[in-house]
Amino acid sequence: MSKLSRREFVYMTAMLSAAPVFAKSHTKNQHLKSKKVEDYYKLDNFGNVRILHMTDSHAQLTPVYFREPSVNLGFHGNFGKPPHIVGKKLLDHFGIEGNKRLEYAYTCLDFEKHAKVMGKVGGFAQLQTVANYLKDSFGKEKVIFMDGGDTWQGSWTSLQTRGKDMIGALNMLGVDVCTGHWEFTYKDTEVMANLKLLKADFVAQNVKVKSDAFMSGTDIAGQAFSEDTERMFKPYVMRDLNGARVAVIGQAFPYSTIANPQYNMPDWTFSIDPENMQKIVDEVRVKEKPDAVIVISHNGFDVDQKMAEVCTGIDFIMGGHTHDGVPEAVPVKNKAGTTYVTNAGSNGKFLNVLDLKVEKGKVKDFKFTLLPIFSDLIPEDPKMKGYIEEVRKPYLSQINRVIATTDVSLYRRGNFNGSWDQIICDALIDVKGADVSLSPGFRWGTSLLPGQAITFDDLATQTAMTYPETYARDMKGSDIHMILEDVADNLFNPDPFYQQGGDMVRTGGISYTIDPRQVIGKRITNIRLTKTGKPMDPNKMYKVAGWSTVGSKSEGEPVWETCETYLKNMKHITKIKLDTPDMIGVKGNPGILL
Repeated sequence: MSKLSRREFVYMTAMLSAAPVFAKSHTKNQHLKSKKVEDYYKLDNFGNVRILHMTDSHAQLTPVYFREPSVNLGFHGNFGKPPHIVGKKLLDHFGIEGNKRLEYAYTCLDFEKHAKVMGKVGGFAQLQTVANYLKDSFGKEKVIFMDGGDTWQGSWTSLQTRGKDMIGALNMLGVDVCTGHWEFTYKDTEVMANLKLLKADFVAQNVKVKSDAFMSGTDIAGQAFSEDTERMFKPYVMRDLNGARVAVIGQAFPYSTIANPQYNMPDWTFSIDPENMQKIVDEVRVKEKPDAVIVISHNGFDVDQKMAEVCTGIDFIMGGHTHDGVPEAVPVKNKAGTTYVTNAGSNGKFLNVLDLKVEKGKVKDFKFTLLPIFSDLIPEDPKMKGYIEEVRKPYLSQINRVIATTDVSLYRRGNFNGSWDQIICDALIDVKGADVSLSPGFRWGTSLLPGQAITFDDLATQTAMTYPETYARDMKGSDIHMILEDVADNLFNPDPFYQQGGDMVRTGGISYTIDPRQVIGKRITNIRLTKTGKPMDPNKMYKVAGWSTVGSKSEGEPVWETCETYLKNMKHITKIKLDTPDMIGVKGNPGILL
């Protein structure tokens, strides 16, 4: 860790060490109502520019439980480096062992115990309070607030309003600059309509309009930022912050038309585009003469680190997509100096605070702090709270509907499987009468504690998306093997530019062995049917059920209906057996709890 980053991390650790850890549920501690945000979120002012950054909230307007992964493996150049460190090893790496608040924020250790004691995290009414305080205490005229995307999707209300509920929340929050990913899973016309309502600048240097769309004069092409460069959106914006000039360049998710349906955005192309990123940085440096160049990115952490290696002239990459709460600004060396890379987690659980001392076209010094948003410590902003209640009001009868109850923790995040994912996989097999089920390795989705009721609202945090249709079709064993190999290569390819940032496809009805260190075609072996224990025959046909097809829509019911049918029949979840693979070559890897 860099000296500067370590300094600020220790400061934040000491600050939140003062926060009480209660022996009873936080809801019973009435004296908390008298607490003020500055009691636990006061940062000493530093420098002359403050950047606030959040990302991947996935439309979670209210506080949530969110379990951090127990498996986040890193190999090759990322072995043993953040974010590929979990559990006690993460605590040791950052020197925070014994701090219960930060153990709860950054790891899955004692998740159920900590959650029962410290309560939920995030919530836009809490974020509003913290953001307002950090702006006011520093000086609003010197602050930029950025949102890294994956904001309009992930809840029932966001799906029903086509993201407009989150546009209102971002406007109220006072966000200045945004980029995107799951935003593009709505129709392109819906995206553009929402952006007209958004008060923030939307920037993305790597989203272009196809040439034939310009030639045919489509409505979307007519709304492009520049026909000459074929860019759909502004590549960057300049901000004058009380005399300090800051450039913010946008980098949207580069694989949107591969990972998500292109039929929603037929005129657009997406790419990593490091060459054009370098051109934009050089242009900005010469033309605008900024004091700092910031990239707001939705690449994913490992991709951002490679971008920092191959592109020069960027001071900080404020990243998202991989949902990694990284408590430091990671320094990356390139041929011209150092670029720092950050990531702000997900679900409104964290807020990045980057304070810069800039002068004469350079960043002279900085302080970086990743603030966990502990809902029990922060008074709700009344205006944002009222807005959230109004947004949710038309849908309360749907989202508050109790479907089942659970005796086990339900969570999603992790490289290979989670209990929420297993419910989806089991539901697909049970309802569809399938031999095998496949479910995408999405990283969005909140957690539930044992003893909680499972509401439709909870189910929607795992399934609410624009292409939820299920399928049941016959596949050869060799095709199932190929799917597993393809997704594993996306996750473990040694070149970060070939990683798309999700987790391994979730499976039901089968077990397998994986060696992540191998090359594509050799990572997956020993696929067996869990019901019989027999090896999968590569030439035999199996009935496979799944959902979320990218190429074209399936004809089955939405996956939330499949899961609700299954859960209503189950009534109460007493145990879940995860279909996790046997792993080779992970012993001693700090990215897994063994």
